Amino acid sequence: MNRERIIVVFFFAFLALITYELYALFAPFLTPIAWAILLAFLVHPAFTTLNSIVRSRTVCAVVLTVAIALGVILPATWLSARLLHEAQTLYTEVSTESPDNGFHGASAWIRRTPLGSKGARLLERHGVRLEDEMRTVALRAAKVTSDYAVVYGGTVATDIASFVFHFAIALFTFFYLLRDGETYYEDLRELTPLHEEDKAAIFDTLRLTLSSVMRGLMLTALLDGIALGACYLILGVPYWALLALATAAAGLLPLGGTALIWVPVSIYLAIQGGWASTVVMITWAAITLIITDNFVKPVAMRHGTNLPTLALFFGLAGGIEAYGPIGIFAGPALVAVFAALLRVYRRTYISEPALTNTPPAQFDVRNQRRHFKRGQR
Repeated sequence: MNRERIIVVFFFAFLALITYELYALFAPFLTPIAWAILLAFLVHPAFTTLNSIVRSRTVCAVVLTVAIALGVILPATWLSARLLHEAQTLYTEVSTESPDNGFHGASAWIRRTPLGSKGARLLERHGVRLEDEMRTVALRAAKVTSDYAVVYGGTVATDIASFVFHFAIALFTFFYLLRDGETYYEDLRELTPLHEEDKAAIFDTLRLTLSSVMRGLMLTALLDGIALGACYLILGVPYWALLALATAAAGLLPLGGTALIWVPVSIYLAIQGGWASTVVMITWAAITLIITDNFVKPVAMRHGTNLPTLALFFGLAGGIEAYGPIGIFAGPALVAVFAALLRVYRRTYISEPALTNTPPAQFDVRNQRRHFKRGQR
């Protein structure tokens, strides 16, 4: 082994060691960094538009970072305060509620059902009122909730502190990616040891995949919010507009989705309005989700990625399973990049040698034979 090979082996071994150490260094912050990268990618068109008006990239990045921070912090603070207030007052309200007053509507609805009426008669045979049992169950549930909040309050506070810390890291990373992200992108392209057309195929595929996934999520969430919000309005659900916005926002979540809103609404309608409103709500939600999730979302996400629907499905499902919520973007991106690498491999190592190298080789062999025969003559 000569000196040059020793130098090359040492360089790449040292590079691999430093890369591993850098991974260990950044591992605790990979999730907020990944969210910051995704958010910077999504907000970049707004940044470009704002930068055409305000020439300073730093000012534009600060404005958008503050807007994102306020858009997350203010609703989270209001929701946390609201939930804390409800948790503190839940036990008191249930314990002071009269059985004949607070649970009369719910018990009347249960008695109207065949199974509920049989259960109520069975309880009455044993000298137990349905309203009393409902009040006891609700009281125990409220007490468990209150005790849980007291016992695990420290853990919740720790989790909140960790979330705030990672959120600050994500905002910090988001600011610099937004301001200097184009430079990072070009440097990464230059470091990739591929031909320019291969680089364009991979990087363009990644960009189009992320755009398509986000476009599909935004479109389906908007349609879910509009359709289910119209159902809330028709059925007379209070605060239907706010619930429609909450439904659209929940539609962006990879787990739970719009069911986090319309299922409690269905329960509310079952207690207040009876079976008819509940059946309408559930049927409407089922039809809406079938159309948006099985027709609209695959078409919207597939446009621009050129991926089969099956590959896109496993990219979404596997990404969520492997990476959590961020996997809804990472999974399809990995599948799309892998497909792009396969196209590069086929073009570079299969198609080109068969088309370009074979004919010149045959031509050279024939020429050599002709020259050999002429020499013999």
